[in-house]
Amino acid sequence: MKTSWIMPIAVALLAALGVAAIGGTITDLGPWYESLAKPDWTPPRPVFPIAWTLIFMLAAVSGVTAWSAAPKARDADTVIGLFSLNGFLNITWSLIFFHLQRPDWAFYELLLLWLSILALIVYCGRLSKLSAALLLPYLVWVTIAGALNWEVVRLNAPFG
Repeated sequence: MKTSWIMPIAVALLAALGVAAIGGTITDLGPWYESLAKPDWTPPRPVFPIAWTLIFMLAAVSGVTAWSAAPKARDADTVIGLFSLNGFLNITWSLIFFHLQRPDWAFYELLLLWLSILALIVYCGRLSKLSAALLLPYLVWVTIAGALNWEVVRLNAPFG
């Protein structure tokens, strides 16, 4: 591995770990969450940290891949900006759902998160097909999370 790759990989991994750590800190699976009615098809609790770890690792590799394939500094800056926006939306969903205890609002925020993943796939795909492909599990997982979020709203509304 070239030494020029070490810094971008380290930064991407630290950013992914930061988003995961903040989201994990906000996520409270205590009495309020346990009291919510959830659909029968809710994945078992251990699946979530495994899935998110894999997704964040793939996203970090995707980001570095797209960033390194960018032909101009402006394109590389756009990659960083899109990933930053996505990280912000990811954390915000956890904040709204768990801290504010508003799954109804969180569902609409999740739509923005989903669109940000789609934007990443489209933009990064122009720079690297591999980068876009690495983000597909993220889109699938957030689609499942969206359906689960919607069912939690449907089964437990109203909130607030």
